Amino acid sequence: MATRSLWRSRVKLALAFTAFGGGAAAAAISTSDDPSTTLKLCTVVPLRLVRDSFTAATMAFDYEYSLWGLPEGSVERSRAKHEVHTRCARRLQELCFRNGGIYIKLGQHIGQLEYLVPEEYVQTMRASMLNRCPVSSYDQVCEVFKKELGGMPDEIFDEFDPVPLASASLAQVHAACTHDGKKVAVKVQHTHMTDTAAADYATVELIVNTLHWLFPTFDYRWLVAEMRESLPKELDFLVEAKNSEKCLDNFRRLSPHLADQVHAPMVYWNLSTSKLLTMEFIDGAEINDVNTIQRLGIRPSEVAKLVSQVFAEMIFKHGFVHCDPHAANLLVRPLPSGKRSILGKRKPQLVLLDHGLYKELDFPTRTNYAALWKALIFADANAIKENSVKLGAGEDLCALFAGILTMRPWNRVIDPAVDHLVLQGSDSDRSELQMYASQYFPQISELLRRLPRVILLMLKTNDCLRAVNNSLLQGSSLETFLIIGRVSSDAVTEAKLLQKKSFLSGLCIWLEEVLVEARLLTMQIALWLLQLRKALTW
Repeated sequence: MATRSLWRSRVKLALAFTAFGGGAAAAAISTSDDPSTTLKLCTVVPLRLVRDSFTAATMAFDYEYSLWGLPEGSVERSRAKHEVHTRCARRLQELCFRNGGIYIKLGQHIGQLEYLVPEEYVQTMRASMLNRCPVSSYDQVCEVFKKELGGMPDEIFDEFDPVPLASASLAQVHAACTHDGKKVAVKVQHTHMTDTAAADYATVELIVNTLHWLFPTFDYRWLVAEMRESLPKELDFLVEAKNSEKCLDNFRRLSPHLADQVHAPMVYWNLSTSKLLTMEFIDGAEINDVNTIQRLGIRPSEVAKLVSQVFAEMIFKHGFVHCDPHAANLLVRPLPSGKRSILGKRKPQLVLLDHGLYKELDFPTRTNYAALWKALIFADANAIKENSVKLGAGEDLCALFAGILTMRPWNRVIDPAVDHLVLQGSDSDRSELQMYASQYFPQISELLRRLPRVILLMLKTNDCLRAVNNSLLQGSSLETFLIIGRVSSDAVTEAKLLQKKSFLSGLCIWLEEVLVEARLLTMQIALWLLQLRKALTW
């Protein structure tokens, strides 16, 4: 009873603090020199703060009331927990849609956290957050054009479709045609993002801090800190344009063998500002649209291999990583050169969209992360522990860190079987992951608190890529892991060569590389044998 009374007291204090915070925010905003913006903020911010607080308090009460008195591990508690998870996931979904903007991005991120968030939340967010984003009206689009380029859309362009092709959390995209006849895609920032982004960030920070105070094991303060750093960059479309050009330049310089198979829309700098971005129009299939990819004459397995290769090169070699590779940001089209595979299938080209969220990995972090993935591919328990510690996980949580990266339990991570990391995407795999997420929730929260934020973004990237692979292959494949093993091994070798001190040390590095190549070849042969056996059984 004492615990319950303390919980109720904390909820009351949290609501009082929220009300006080809303009043203080409104008072601070009222000093603005822009009356219309001030009025908008003074009405919108307190409303969102109250809405956030009410949703958080309702969810907390629902969990407390619904699970009260039900024995841990009982069938009744499991049933009640599933029901309350479903109800609260829908409440959170509704809150994200009503508030929009930053909240949509939070919902998208939650939909990727299979290792931490209950399945009901993952399914609810994934089913809606990418295809039900808010849409700005044409009048609002015209308002942005007038402020940014000094004219209306039909003045700036020869043709401009007022109906957006797609809408995301921060902006929407329209098709247009320049006066010299080139078809372009125009990304226009939602007007409410400009007005309320800072206030939304403050309210999210208040809610997350309050939830952590009420429930100490719920610690998402790292996510708020990451938003504080990344959101201003994502809201500046000129930063996004520069990122896209740097990404392609990295492939031309550091990974020329892949340069033709990776593309980003060309930027029209004279028609772009921080809130409006004009780019080359790209026709292609969304990466999870397997039927369209096949109609284009492209094998989904080839697309999965290309995605793995591209992001492995970015992470382990370039150290400049696109950290938001969900399905809506990746397009596939046939290679413009018309090249075909040995089997006559068209080769794919991966088109990267939305370059707002990139992270740079410094040399030590990139090398340690590559060494960790090399160890995971080769089931090297000692190297996994060593590099997990170097990245901040600690000796006590290194097994958990390996599990989050691979979505496999420790006994599978260190299994010498060639396909030890392959996920089939089956219901048993998903239920096993959810069991671990529930069982080790406090430890996972502690791990996320310890890891550098750049590694947390790598986890998010890893989750997005896993979802893409699952849509293409209904799971993962040994071939994609072999790609990761090869690229990470090459990155580790290059790092060692840069630090070699003598001819003898260089020779040792060369011998080690030969052994790695031999192991990769053995795994490749095992893959061919598995594929042959599968073909013969059909």
